[in-house]
Amino acid sequence: MRYFLDTEFNGFGGDLISFALVPEYGDQEYYAVLPLPAQLHPWVARNVVPYLDSVPQSLANHIDPVTAAHEVAAFLAGDRDPVILADWPEDIALFCRLLLIGPADIVDVGSMRFEFRRSPGFSTAMNSRVPHNALHDARALRDFILDHE
Repeated sequence: MRYFLDTEFNGFGGDLISFALVPEYGDQEYYAVLPLPAQLHPWVARNVVPYLDSVPQSLANHIDPVTAAHEVAAFLAGDRDPVILADWPEDIALFCRLLLIGPADIVDVGSMRFEFRRSPGFSTAMNSRVPHNALHDARALRDFILDHE
């Protein structure tokens, strides 16, 4: 199955703040908010942080990165061939970095594939119910891609 990925991060090259995986089919979504960096990029403070909890209470998951990595492994465990699809290269890079839980250790995940999909015409500002919230943006990306296939 494909899982649509979106992340929020602390400016160009900055730390991961939140991320979401939304499946192509079904309603089992994953969303996590990681501890905020001590120094927030001003744009992120204005446009991302106020919307971090704009999700259903059952998905408002504030956790540390290692716990998030283990939860992602459990979330994907039932899928023998997950494909993680994103429309921004940094989303994939930050997701892969999250899976590294130590200097020479990766969380217990199986094989997975990644797909970078340029999406002309897609904009979180125009398509997402809550722009710059990773869960809402991942849902919007899923809907946009499925509508255009």
